[in-house]
Amino acid sequence: MGAAGSKLEKALGDQFPEGERYFGLENFGNTCYCNSVLQALYFCVPFREQLLEYYSSHEIGADAEDNLLTCLADLFTQKKKTGVIAPKRFVQRLKKQNELFRSYMHQDAHEFLNFLLNELVDILEKEDQSAKKEGGTSSPSEKTVNGPKNPQANGVQKEPLVTWVHKNFQGILTNETRCLRCETVTARDEAFFDLSLDIEQNSSITSCLKNFSSTETLNAEDKFFCDKCCSLQEAQKRMKIKKPPHILVIHLKRFKYIEQLGRYKKLSYRVVFPLELKLSNTVEDADSEYSLFAVVVHVGSGPNHGHYVSLVKSHNHWLFFDDENVEMIDESAVQTFFGSAQEYSSNTDHGYILFYESLCANKS
Repeated sequence: MGAAGSKLEKALGDQFPEGERYFGLENFGNTCYCNSVLQALYFCVPFREQLLEYYSSHEIGADAEDNLLTCLADLFTQKKKTGVIAPKRFVQRLKKQNELFRSYMHQDAHEFLNFLLNELVDILEKEDQSAKKEGGTSSPSEKTVNGPKNPQANGVQKEPLVTWVHKNFQGILTNETRCLRCETVTARDEAFFDLSLDIEQNSSITSCLKNFSSTETLNAEDKFFCDKCCSLQEAQKRMKIKKPPHILVIHLKRFKYIEQLGRYKKLSYRVVFPLELKLSNTVEDADSEYSLFAVVVHVGSGPNHGHYVSLVKSHNHWLFFDDENVEMIDESAVQTFFGSAQEYSSNTDHGYILFYESLCANKS
């Protein structure tokens, strides 16, 4: 354990970033899905900083019950530079919280990421409500119109709370439907924490995003009810990004249900993900630029077994995290995780969840 840490420190030498931590995470029996996502989130620096800032500014009583936020903050508060830490407290809390993660079976990293972010939001919302009941003015965040829809309290519409989780990960999609008879456009906004993209063989993230926003014609049995025409009409529908998030998380749909087989199959397709990404399918048509900083990789040929590892960019160095093991890799090694150009290939290490950070935010 110590050998891996000292090897990494030796490799980085004087370039070891001040105050940074590069630690492996112990595996508690198929918890690699959790470890790989936690490493990606740890190196999502704005998220990590805001989590720790919130944790330190909100005094948690000794008798207060653990939740996933306190367990995550505790895990992220590390003293040693390298080595291995055991995320035991976090994993125990996760299993207590959600029975889906209780078994020792292979779990889905994307489901875990989704659950964790939504759970953090729930905790922050509950804490905000209890602070208000006690007449406290402290609030973990400010309010805005574009948060997720909250239930009404006593018949009064509450302004949704926008937490630091939303500020980092939330984007807004707009679903535009144009009636082909009266040309009226109906737009419906929806919030997202990640984009799940269908993939094709020998494609790229840019082409997958174009397909995501391509125009679909609604006709025959799929006709659209137009409020202006007061009847079912043929229409065109398309999805655009109205508000790009600060951290863009892209989930590649590598697991597809095959009717003939009656089960899910892993798509090992080669999908190129660039280190720098331009988002062009936005409402404003202004390109939003992003930089890749983490990749969660699924290793294995099927959906129900395999392993997860992660690649992370930190202070211009790329690192490879495989549970307890941490090592430096060359930037060029990232492309070995694009996928396989042939159906049957010995390479089963494929990019599954991509984390991009907005460059505009860095400039501002």
